[in-house]
Amino acid sequence: MNHIQLRENIKNFSLDDGPRGNQGFNRVLLQLFGLPGHGKSSLINSCKYVLEDGGPFFEYAKVGRPDRVETMVRRSYQLTDTITLVDNRGCPKMNNFETAEIYAQLGNFLPLDIGVVWRESYSDVVSNLEQAEMEPNESDLIIPVFVYNVKHSIPEEGIAELSSFITNCRLMTGVYPIIVLTNKHSADYLTLEKTFRRMRAEVVMTVENYTNEDHMKTLGRTTDILKFIDSALNNAKYLMEQPRNPKKDRIGRRLFLLNHIHDAKLAQQEEQIRKEEEQRAKRNQTNTSFWRKLFRHKQ
Repeated sequence: MNHIQLRENIKNFSLDDGPRGNQGFNRVLLQLFGLPGHGKSSLINSCKYVLEDGGPFFEYAKVGRPDRVETMVRRSYQLTDTITLVDNRGCPKMNNFETAEIYAQLGNFLPLDIGVVWRESYSDVVSNLEQAEMEPNESDLIIPVFVYNVKHSIPEEGIAELSSFITNCRLMTGVYPIIVLTNKHSADYLTLEKTFRRMRAEVVMTVENYTNEDHMKTLGRTTDILKFIDSALNNAKYLMEQPRNPKKDRIGRRLFLLNHIHDAKLAQQEEQIRKEEEQRAKRNQTNTSFWRKLFRHKQ
């Protein structure tokens, strides 16, 4: 399809058009995740720009720097009556309770357009989850998206974390996340693309975002961004071909999150025990050294 057909298909997309109807869902939530400064906000601005054909460029989502987390609020941006982009809070690392907060956002257990605070204990995360159940949101069909800047290689220790995230996205939502590589002309993205595919990512796309500094529209840039949205909607269509129950889907995501929080708590306790044992061994070594020196002195 050309860019005109892509734009029209996106604007006219409706969950009611599936073979089973909307099955209780009323919108598609494109959940954007990524490290700070990798292009989530710029991707949102670009998506708005290419759909608002003929309109001026506007920075709806504030663009941050790689060394600073700009997105502190789980902010939503409506593309159409049926499609909403969500700029989830990014984090500089993905471990234990920080990943629990990431999955809480992915599972739609944290409210939109409200600040996200990283919790640091089992009880805090569970309490947050229980509060979300007071007003459950069950009618959003979730499509995960992971944004990564091609100028950054993936460190060896980060591959396992990202691979786990990709797998867990499928377990929580039913689809693997769409990988969007930004700044496609800034570096060789082929190696990075292969790395993500080895992590079982099914869709890896490359885009060059529009920005305040460079928003002159070109056919290639516009088409790439429209193809990203269209690919996300193809995932939504695939999910809607299957019998679904919004309430059961949410329960499944909640069980996954609770299990993840429980595992994070065990890992935290094991790490604390390990540190205490190391400190105890260090004290014992110090005491032994002291008595040996004292004994040699008396001799």
